[in-house]
Amino acid sequence: MSGVILTLNAGSSSIKFAAYRAGANPVLEASGLVDALGQAARLILKPEGGARVETALGQTDHVTGVGAILSALAPLLQGREVLGIGHRIVHGGPEIDGPRLLDEALLAYLATLEPLAPLHQPHNLAAVHAARAAFPGAVQVGAFDTAFHRGHPRVHDLFALPRRYYDQGVRRYGFHGLSYDYIAGALARAHPGLAKGKVIVAHLGNGASLCGMDGGRSISSTMGFSALEGLCMGTRPGQVDPGVLLYLMKEEGMGYEALTRLLYKESGMLGLSGISHDMRALLGSDAPEADEAIAYYCTRLAREIGAMAAVLGGLDALVFTGGVGENAAPIRARALEGLGFLGLTLDKDANATNAERIGAGPVPILVLPTDEEQVIARATKDFLPTS
Repeated sequence: MSGVILTLNAGSSSIKFAAYRAGANPVLEASGLVDALGQAARLILKPEGGARVETALGQTDHVTGVGAILSALAPLLQGREVLGIGHRIVHGGPEIDGPRLLDEALLAYLATLEPLAPLHQPHNLAAVHAARAAFPGAVQVGAFDTAFHRGHPRVHDLFALPRRYYDQGVRRYGFHGLSYDYIAGALARAHPGLAKGKVIVAHLGNGASLCGMDGGRSISSTMGFSALEGLCMGTRPGQVDPGVLLYLMKEEGMGYEALTRLLYKESGMLGLSGISHDMRALLGSDAPEADEAIAYYCTRLAREIGAMAAVLGGLDALVFTGGVGENAAPIRARALEGLGFLGLTLDKDANATNAERIGAGPVPILVLPTDEEQVIARATKDFLPTS
């Protein structure tokens, strides 16, 4: 029997996972997630070709969640050896430009980056430590969200601050790199002509960003130093005048903890609507506040698509991916209403059914599902012993 590769994608409130049969091209055998970490966590397991199983876990944190995942997978593994475990790591800093083996020295360095991604990095690393304890003989590999963007032209990584801060690491990093890596590969396989051109990919989920690619390489991203910048998101505001933060510090006495909570957990679609961070709930609401939040979201999305087209110096295709990007037809339609001048015109019927090709104008518009776990599995496979 062949060995197994596991992938762990730990976020602030959930842990996605998958199990692959190891080989030259890892084959998915099961996937799922531990959702709603905290007092009422639940584990969802979906074996390939089998029925989805949901189990209530009760009080669960990241460490016990990883344990629950391993217990749930044990019957499917059938005694096969876990050869490698691949982890999504949000932040790799300025130098890491690809997957890496996770040893003590690298883990210590990655922990120093936790202030740059406080909602994700600590949980990513907690999952690594739990996996190392459970499978001390398995290869542990980090796949980094920032790595895909490390080839940016310098001008797209700078802030207009004194130069010493760039040398200290205050620069634009970009995120969602695993998703963009997958989409770049999917385009190269299925649409090789488009993949060679200038493409904007919109990863729209609870977190959201755009990536401008040229020839499959990242040129620029709407996210910068942290995962707060750019587009409006579920609970994050996207672009905010820094003067607002200075005002809140001076006039309301807000310190680091209060500002962190405001910017990461209380803003975005949740803050604008006062209803929910979930786009599905907002699209289903009749409240004027929900419509206003959606209008803002789509306006910012349209603005950033136009700006990214200018950065690329043209546009050969637009791709939507992520939970909102793949499934929310009204959001795509509303965001693209005024972008016909870029050659972006929707086929309304195709858009309504979330078809792969939804464009009716000269510039193709695609809806492509992303698969970060597959990117992590392939990265892990490359570090497995060959003998």
